[in-house]
Amino acid sequence: MLKKIFKFLLYGFLTVFVLINCIIIFSGRWYLYKAIQTTYLQGKSGPSATEYHIFENRKITATDPKPWPVSKDYNTGTLSPFLDSVMRKVEAHALVIIKNDTLIHEQYWDSFSDTSHTNSFSMAKSYTGALLGFAIQDGYIKNVNEPVSTYIPEFKNDWRSKITLEHLVTMSSGIAFDESYANPFSYPAEGYYGSDLLKASTQYTEKASEPGTVFKYLSGNTALLGYCISKATNKPLSTYLSEKLWGPLNCEQNAYWSLDKKDGLEKAFCCINSNAKDFARMGKLFMHYGNWNGKQLLDSNYVRCSISPFNCNEEDCKPNHTYGYAWWLTEYKGMVVFYMQGMLGQYVICVPEKKLIITRLARKRRANKGTNHYSIDVAYCIDAALTMYNLK
Repeated sequence: MLKKIFKFLLYGFLTVFVLINCIIIFSGRWYLYKAIQTTYLQGKSGPSATEYHIFENRKITATDPKPWPVSKDYNTGTLSPFLDSVMRKVEAHALVIIKNDTLIHEQYWDSFSDTSHTNSFSMAKSYTGALLGFAIQDGYIKNVNEPVSTYIPEFKNDWRSKITLEHLVTMSSGIAFDESYANPFSYPAEGYYGSDLLKASTQYTEKASEPGTVFKYLSGNTALLGYCISKATNKPLSTYLSEKLWGPLNCEQNAYWSLDKKDGLEKAFCCINSNAKDFARMGKLFMHYGNWNGKQLLDSNYVRCSISPFNCNEEDCKPNHTYGYAWWLTEYKGMVVFYMQGMLGQYVICVPEKKLIITRLARKRRANKGTNHYSIDVAYCIDAALTMYNLK
């Protein structure tokens, strides 16, 4: 009896094994081997926030490190039992709060520290969006209305000739990317695990809407934008980021941007690996409209566009109020809020009215939304800062 059961299981396993290999081979989706190897065979069901070492990476250099000024109230606040449980349920590993441009709170869980590297996931989109502003400022790119076909000639051959760099940074290109995080055959999986990001991003030719008319969050837009910026500047994105942001913002630690292959392209839509306090510096830069400690680094008008709704509709045909130039926008308790967001609970949240920046890094993100499209985690993070330091 046991022998029969063993044979049945063995045949079942071999059947599944052969079937999976046939699907991969005949579909040409070789990246699925890496996906399976680094997830299911490791006891995981998806990407991890701390797995950058499984990819090739390019260094983002901290050339002028300076620590955050420290508040006199530093770490005097304590999370309430409820908010502490909220953080633990999503396996948070860092919470950093900046008030009045000074470090007021930092807290780490699960052996993480202020030097631990974690994946930004889609927070990288905001960095890529900022690099577009710098490339225009530096004269590499004429303006946001430059056609994408300037840098990707094949776009001249079809309706994509109408797509501009502004359409990419605002997620309104109209390209019908498939943004399913559950489907291993969709764009996010191929973009994340694959070894030819440009091919993966340019193979989509179907039009979902006219360029510039509908906001739809799709990672392929940012991948294309990153490629255009790299072509225009003739520099890898990591090098340009080091020059324009990581060094000037006095980041304390080197970071790493994951590539599609050795000496390849940065995954512009994700995968900057750094720490909570260095991520928070982007919040300060944009809270001050591109000014860093008295020096104007990024054009204030470009920052204003970044944190204001782009003039288009959302998918429900109502005016867009959710997204600017690669920043998420909302309101909470009557306060204007803009933020960067990553797939597994990575946030840099800016609340200008309170002169408040909050970075929260985690392994999970709650799916439920608030009334203005934000993840409920955004509300919890703001509440944590307000209550711990009596900032109401």
